Amino acid sequence: MIALYYRLTDLLERLGDWLMPTLARLVFAGVLFTYYWNSATTKLGDGFFGLFNPSFGAYAQIFPKTMEALGYDASLLGFHHWAIVVSGTIAEFVLPVLIVIGLATRPAALAMIGFVVVQSLVDINGHGLAAADIGTWFDKNPSALIVDQRAFWVFTLGYLVLRGAGPISVDAIVRQSSRAFTSEPQPR
Repeated sequence: MIALYYRLTDLLERLGDWLMPTLARLVFAGVLFTYYWNSATTKLGDGFFGLFNPSFGAYAQIFPKTMEALGYDASLLGFHHWAIVVSGTIAEFVLPVLIVIGLATRPAALAMIGFVVVQSLVDINGHGLAAADIGTWFDKNPSALIVDQRAFWVFTLGYLVLRGAGPISVDAIVRQSSRAFTSEPQPR
């Protein structure tokens, strides 16, 4: 009976090695891809080069207290404000796409963790979220925006950092192609 149990758990582990990274990317795609894509589009300015001419809302979202202090006049912001907004907008477009297709998944997921942390700090400090929205662990309320929900986001992304994209990904195709050109033995 014990041997059967261990054979079954070994099978589940091998299945998990294949399934879990792919499932983590699918969950990211289903839950967070559109969220970040839509957020990025709100930061685009008008015209073809709207990415490099951020909207008023982009500055208000990322620098709420600074904008308030300047009377909501974005023209008074410096170059570094523009660079941060443009970089953040590019990250909101590029990083989720990389994760979903499974290309450079580990660094993209690590960068998304950093993005979520910064986003959470801006929400707490810049937008002044209430304690109930921030939440705490072990409080019998699993719906707080920051501590509860974003913990799952970071867990999913952390899994991808540690385990990679899985076998159904561009990373896997690139890895397989690179093995064809090296003397590295093929795994069985």
